[in-house]
Formats: sequence, structure tokens, C-alpha cells
Amino acid sequence: MNKVVKQKQIGCLILCCMLFVCDGALRAQTFDRSVKTASNFEAAIPHPDQQKHAAEKLKQLHAKTGQRPNIVWIVVDDMGYGDPGCYGGGIAIGAATPNMNALARGGLRLTSCYSQQTCTPTRSAILTGRLPVRTGLIRPILAGDKITRNPWADEVSLAKLLSDSGYHSVLTGKWHIGEGEGLRPHDVGFDEFYGYYPAQKEISQRFDERRYPDLVLNEDLLAAFELIGPGVDLVHGFAGGKTETVSSIESTADMGNADQALADFSVAKIQEMAAQGKPFFMEHCFMKVHADNFPNSKLKGSSAAKYYYKEAVAEVDLHIGSIVGALTDAGILDNTFIFVTSDNGPQMDSWPDSGYTPFRGAKGTTFEGGVRVPGIAYWKDMIQPGRQSDGLFDLMDLFGTALTLAGVSRDSLPSKKYYDFVDQTSFLLHDQGESNREAVYFWWDAELTACRMREYKLHVKVLLPQTPNLQIDMATLQTTGLAPWLFNLYIDPKEQTTVGHRRNAWLASVGAKLKAHAATFKLHPAKRIGLDY
Repeated sequence: MNKVVKQKQIGCLILCCMLFVCDGALRAQTFDRSVKTASNFEAAIPHPDQQKHAAEKLKQLHAKTGQRPNIVWIVVDDMGYGDPGCYGGGIAIGAATPNMNALARGGLRLTSCYSQQTCTPTRSAILTGRLPVRTGLIRPILAGDKITRNPWADEVSLAKLLSDSGYHSVLTGKWHIGEGEGLRPHDVGFDEFYGYYPAQKEISQRFDERRYPDLVLNEDLLAAFELIGPGVDLVHGFAGGKTETVSSIESTADMGNADQALADFSVAKIQEMAAQGKPFFMEHCFMKVHADNFPNSKLKGSSAAKYYYKEAVAEVDLHIGSIVGALTDAGILDNTFIFVTSDNGPQMDSWPDSGYTPFRGAKGTTFEGGVRVPGIAYWKDMIQPGRQSDGLFDLMDLFGTALTLAGVSRDSLPSKKYYDFVDQTSFLLHDQGESNREAVYFWWDAELTACRMREYKLHVKVLLPQTPNLQIDMATLQTTGLAPWLFNLYIDPKEQTTVGHRRNAWLASVGAKLKAHAATFKLHPAKRIGLDY
């Protein structure tokens, strides 16, 4: 009898253990809500009703307009999360942003929108739908760099996909993903490019003797720099390779007026394309507010603060208003999806010629200050006005969303490549939409550093500045200790105190997600193009 009882007790114990394990598995599965639908695509959270609603909304719009929607991305260079008024800045910090504020009021303001930690990685990621470590574009291509292979040779850009499906694709402004043949915007899928290949500072430093006297006033050094320095030309390029030089920057005053010329082009181009009755994809990339900033000669003193950076913020906002106005005047605003963002956090190394973020870190780090950016989605009568969401959104998701809007199936993408985007169309278009993204992964060059799931962010490597503000020029990459650094961003948005072993039960779950992401590189290894330090 005792033997039978003992066997029953053992059986009950085994059953309890099984139930506990199953319960743990279910809880883990519930914490990670995403589902993989293909081995080479990032898992997404399924929202079937939300997706059905968005599809019907797009169907009705297409029946009304008879064509696919226009897509306009507006990318500000190095604008901080806290710069626009709709994100707590604006008038409060000396540079009003009425046009960005109006778009936010009329659409969706994302509070957990993420970029890469520097510009080239972000700009390549949104055009490929792939993390920079997969394309090799892990950092800016700088003067003197010798890349070993063309990263675009085996990549398919969004611009090409849309162009092939009937869109006219245009990039205005900063490119910064290479200026040699085969690397230029009009070589990799854009039908048209009107802008500059490098960033502002790379152009203007050769003319700024006050800040760079050892370069400008030394003939030998300046001559040596010009041998490796980036181009100073405003270029108009066309698919097929035809490239014209429109003008050249010859002074800091010219640099200050550059964004005016770019905005004028985009406004005129919108009017031209609207008259043609063909859908278009326009990516307008400002040169500002990347240091070094110089004032537009016609707009001096337009900000309350009067500092060059604040003048740049005010000017950018004015041009955003002009672009939206052009869409309105052309009668196509209600058939145009607009997204306004920044390519990374503020560059604090150039302070005070830099922006503001309320978070820890800045450009060059994968702390929130380096990668959490403004994200404003606007679409008249399609996106519910006044919405705010903390749902996760990676700027790479613009790639997948644009494909859906253009009616391009993801099945047309190369099956041997891994894609990191998540289609967020239903999140944006449903009036109470929820994000389809479960996790955002953070890389610094070729190093995997962190992962965010829900409000939790886990770091396995961190960028620590060795002196205030120098987040790029004087920071070191360090591996965390015995345990990763885990922060609850709802109670600690500045990432100051870890909660992994004291006040949090999700350390293992977020860590498992990070490991699963790292495992995707076994079948899809990172690409190297010579930019590794």
C-alpha cells in the first residue's frame, strides 16, 4: 500500500513538474508574441483583424484614386529626439517647429521609433530592409576609406523595387553611402538624384578657417586633403549613369544655403510628378542639422535661440512645411504617405552645434540617446489624427511598409538573404493599431550590443564616453560583466540602474531573443566590405 502511495506521489510530482515546465514555456511564448512565417524574415506579432482592416482601407483608397499612393520620407540629419516641439522641444528650447507639430497632431507620433547609431547604417537599412551588418555598411564611408567590394552589388534597394513597379523614385539631399560609380543613388535604383554625396562637415571643413585653421591655412595639408576628400558638388544624377554637376560649395555661406536649393528642387519635382499622374517615391534628406551648421542667408535670426544649430532646426521645419504645401497644392496630399524622422540621435561631440535628447547617450552609442528618434507618420484621412503610440518601430520597417503600399510582394525579394524589417502598415493605418514588431536589435559596427522587447532593454556591450559629450571621439566599447545590463525603460528611460536580478523576471526571456537573433547569422553570415576597424 505504501508502495502504491509512493508511486502515486512520484507520479503527481512528475505531473506537477511537467505542468510547471509547460506553464513556463507558455509564459515565455506569451512574452515573445512574434511568429516566424519564413526562415529568412524577422518574426512579427500577428494582428489578423488589424491587417484585414488596413488592407480594406487601402483597397477603398485605390478604388477612389485609381493608383498606388505616393511615398515621401523626410530624413533630418542628426536631429535629437527632444528637438521638435511635439517631442518636448521646439519653443521650449529656442527653435519652434510648427510644421512638424502640425504633422504630429494630424497623424501618429511614435515614441519608440529607432534608428541605427550613425547615419550611413540607418540610410542603408531603410533602403534594404536589412541590418547594416548584413550589408557591410556598418559605419560611414569616410575620406581615405578603401572599400573592398561594392556593398550594393548583391543588394536590392527599395528604390529599384518601387521603380520596377511603376513608381518614379527620387532622392533629394544627403546620400552618404558612397560616391564612386556603382555606389551612387542613381546606380542602385533611384531614377533621379539631386543632392550631395557626403555630410555637411565633410564638405565645409575645407572652407572654415576659424574652426579648422590647421587645414584651411596650410597649403600642403589642404592639398593632401583634397586628394582624399569627398566631393563638394551638387549633383543631378539619372538612372543609367548620366550625372551632371549643378554647382559647387565654395564657402561656408554656400553650405548654409544648400538646404534651400534642395527644398526648392523637391517642391518643383512634386509639382512635376503630380502633373504626370504617376505614383512616386521621394526621400528628402536634409544636409542639416548635421554639424557644422551655417545659417541660410535669407533666414538669419529665425529661431529664438539664434545659435546656428537652432537656426538649422527652424529652417528644416520651414522646408518641411513647403514640401507638405507642395503636396497640398498639387491635390495629392490625401494619396501620399509622409514619414518624418532623424537618421540617429544628436551628435554631442560637436556641442553646442548639436541637438537635444532626454535619454542617455547620443549619436555613436546604442543607448537610447543614440538610437531613439522622432517618428511622425502622416496620411490625410488614412492615419487617425492625434494618435500616439509607444509600440516599437524600427526605421527599417519603412521598407516593408512601402512594399505593401506599392503592392510589391515580399516574395520578390532574394530568398537567400535575411530580411530584418517588419511590415507596419496595419499598425499605422488602424485607428487603434498595435505594433507588429516584438524586438529591436542594436548593433555598433559589427558588434551586437543590445535588444529591446516591450519596455525592457538588455545590453551585452555598451559604449561609455571617457569625458562628457564625446560619445564618438572618446568612447570605449565594453562588454558587460557577469550579467547583461537590463533596464525597464518605463521606470528608467535614462538607463541608469539595472533591474535584472532585483526587480525583473524577464532577463532570460529578452536574453533568449537576443541569442536567437544572433543565431540567424549562422545561415546568413555578415558581409564585410572593408569598413571594419
